[in-house]
Order: sequence, then structure tokens, then C-alpha cells
Amino acid sequence: MTDAVWDVVVVGAGAAGLLAATRAAELGRHVLLLEKNRRPGVKILMSGGTRCNITHATDNRGIVAAYGPPGRFLHSALAALSVHDSIALFETEGVATKIEETGKIFPVSNKAADVLEALLRRLHRSGATLATEQPLTALAAREPGFALTTPHRVVSARCVILTTGGQSYPGSGTTGDGYALAAAFGHSIIPPRPALVPITVAEPWIGSLRGVTVPDVNVRVMEGNRALASATGSLLFAHFGLSGPVILDVSRAVSGHDSPRTLKLELDLLPGLKETALDESLRVETAVEGRKLLAAVLASRIPRRLAEAVMPVANLAADRKSAALSKPDRQRLVAAIKHLSLSVTGTLGFGKAEVTAGGVSLDEVDSRTMQSKKMPGLYFAGEILDLDGPIGGYNFQAAWSTGWLAGQSAAE
Repeated sequence: MTDAVWDVVVVGAGAAGLLAATRAAELGRHVLLLEKNRRPGVKILMSGGTRCNITHATDNRGIVAAYGPPGRFLHSALAALSVHDSIALFETEGVATKIEETGKIFPVSNKAADVLEALLRRLHRSGATLATEQPLTALAAREPGFALTTPHRVVSARCVILTTGGQSYPGSGTTGDGYALAAAFGHSIIPPRPALVPITVAEPWIGSLRGVTVPDVNVRVMEGNRALASATGSLLFAHFGLSGPVILDVSRAVSGHDSPRTLKLELDLLPGLKETALDESLRVETAVEGRKLLAAVLASRIPRRLAEAVMPVANLAADRKSAALSKPDRQRLVAAIKHLSLSVTGTLGFGKAEVTAGGVSLDEVDSRTMQSKKMPGLYFAGEILDLDGPIGGYNFQAAWSTGWLAGQSAAE
């Protein structure tokens, strides 16, 4: 069955797709939003531990800077829909927001469902048509635009916006479908890899620390003597290795490496304290608290379980008393705390990755409009692009903004 001609068809009802369809419809276009899942926005509901980290408390320049050199691609998108605009969009729909100490912005309700419901309300008011359980099986150029085939019908569109996402959290439906569609029109696909993903390590004793959180740790990904990535933040020990914001932020260096097993993680468990100062404080404290277990003395600085696990790394028994701690003992202990080295084995892959690195090459997309440089009338937005930022709401902001700009451009 051939359907009527649409002005704009958006493929993928995630963060970018919902805003792209809404914006194009609000500008008066006849818009169809195709979604392969039974319901839209599944990944939104899963994000931020089901709380949805909407954006980050910074300005547009801060968003651009967080992405490094690729962030320049976002200038026009952020001009079209800024951080402030994004917050206002949700507030207007009744979703009050709050800024947490980390700068992350969440709904006051802590419910990702509220974020999705707000987006769907605005989509409904825009007049766009949402069609679920309709995966795109073929996309072809056909004058005066495109023919899109689903298992249920064939539709025609003047413009198409691909917002199919990447490959992270494939259970939510983001299985990289858009890459083949883009490649068919001549686009280069930067090999996708997991980003913002937990890292696995070889040391078996790490599993004994499952559930232990350290609020401030510096982590470096080391290739020999060279640091490939570095970040400071909260770390969570898990049965498989390491997670938490600081690990997710450096994980791209591991998932993008040809031989991740050659890498090491170097942890500074007390980044706010110099080695000399730690050594001196240990000298004084162990002299005064000689009867105490050394792990108990360390517990004033790091979690007790972590202290007991780190001591054998310094060739000290976990039940060692503080008394008679020699200078060589202290130096080994300081080194274990300030330069704890762990052997990387890999990551938990796309199944546990929050975002995808890689995707449609930015060089082949006009950042001023989100339109393909290869195929007029074809637009991209969101995670399908080779653009991934750090943890903290940056990736959602890129999705909101690029989706908004793509919808606006397609409607012109």
C-alpha cells in the first residue's frame, strides 16, 4: 500500500526524533514519525537510572567545550535550541528541574517518564503523526524526495530525518539500523564502539569490593608511560571491575583501542592529597594510633573495605597493626593508594554502554542545517552522528539541539 506524500518523515522516536518531528510540525509541515518499538522513547526511560539527566548546568560554550574539537559541530544546533531553551521547553510542559552538585540537571520528580510524557504532549499538540511498530526496511531516493518502506506500507516524503540512534542499550531498539541507510547514500560510517561504558579488569580481588563507592578518584588510562585519558570523579567497584562516572568518562579510550588488554588503569584514590603530605600524615597517625589496625587508620580517608584490599598490594597484611610502620612500608602504601594499577581486560560492550562513539562522519553533514552533503533532503540528528560527549547530560543536549535544528531545517 502506498501512503500519501508527507513533507517530512522522521525515522526513530528517541530524544532527537521527538524534537525533530515536533519542530517540523510546529512550522506547519505534514510530519510522520516512524518508530520500530511498540512505544517511543524507550532509551529516555532507561537513562540516568530511570531519572533522565536532561542536560548540564552550563552555557552553550560549556557544551561545545565538553566535546573537545568535535564540539564545534554543535554551534548552530545550540544556537537553535540552547541549554536554557531546552530547560524552558520541559518547564513549560510542567517538568520542574533541579541542578545537582555535579551540574547534572534532572526533573525534580526524578522520573524519566515525566520527561517522555512532556515530549509526547508537545508532539501531539504539534500535529505530527506518530506511527509505532513500523521499522524502516528500505529507504530510496524517488522524485521529488524519498520512498520509505515499512512492513505495513510505503510512504513518500519530501525530506527524511534519520534519528535512529547508535548501538548502545540495544535492548531499547538502538541496534545501529541507520548506519546502513546512511552508507547507501554514500556516507562514511566511523566504526561504532561503546562509550560511557563500565571497564572490566583482571585483578580477582576487585570483586570483593562490589558496591564500594569512592566519591573522588582520579583515573588514568595508561598505554605504557603514556596517559590516553584522565578524569576525576566518583568510582564504583563492581564484581566485573569498575564503573561510576569517572570510569564511564575514560572508557572511550579503552573501547576504541585495538588491544585493550595492553592497557592499565592507574587510580589515585586521594587526588586532593600530595604523596608527601599523605606519607607524613601516615607517619604521625600510625605513631599515635599504634594499637589500631592500619586499615582502621586508613578508613578515615578511604572506605575500610578498600583499605583492607589495597594493603596486600603494598605487601602489607590486611590485619597489620599501625605500630612500627617503617618508612619503606609507608612508601609502598602511599604508592598503592596514589598509583593503584589495574590490568584492563575490556568493557561491558554496547549492552551496558550509555552512548555510542562513531557513526555518520561529521565531515559529510552540514552543521548549519543537519542536512547531508551527499543527498539533498536527507538529514541526521542525535546519536547516529559521530559525536559523543562525557557523562552529565551533554549527550541529551546534543540530541535535543540537533533534532530541533534538523526539524527546523527540513521544514524550510
